[in-house]
Amino acid sequence: MDKKIRVLTVKVGLDGHWRGVTTVSLILKNAGMEVIFGGFQTIENAVNVAVQEDVDVIGLSIHSGAHITWIKKFVEELKKRGLEKEFVLVVGGAIPEHDFAMLKQIGAHDVFGPGTLPDKIIQSIQEKVEKKELENKNV
Repeated sequence: MDKKIRVLTVKVGLDGHWRGVTTVSLILKNAGMEVIFGGFQTIENAVNVAVQEDVDVIGLSIHSGAHITWIKKFVEELKKRGLEKEFVLVVGGAIPEHDFAMLKQIGAHDVFGPGTLPDKIIQSIQEKVEKKELENKNV
């Protein structure tokens, strides 16, 4: 990969758990990625920031238990704008493993639950971005 991967990390909804998203943001930055920390955002604003900042990845942090609802709404917003293939969408937080497959079916490219090792997050994002770039070249 020639350029730095650009990642937007945000929290959606009323969720005051900051430790995970700030820790993951620092991990990604230390791995050589450019991280834009968006803080609390509405879905619409998060998509606006992703477009304005020309990011490769949108990372959502959800600890409220409403991860399925939020991912559905987020993917709907991307589709509404014709952006569903523009970004790698990952989600992390207090998400039970039995919901991972559902979230991926809805449109998340990967899901990270409690205790996910930093190397797994980094590797997954790198692989997903490389795959997306190859797919976009072949279109």
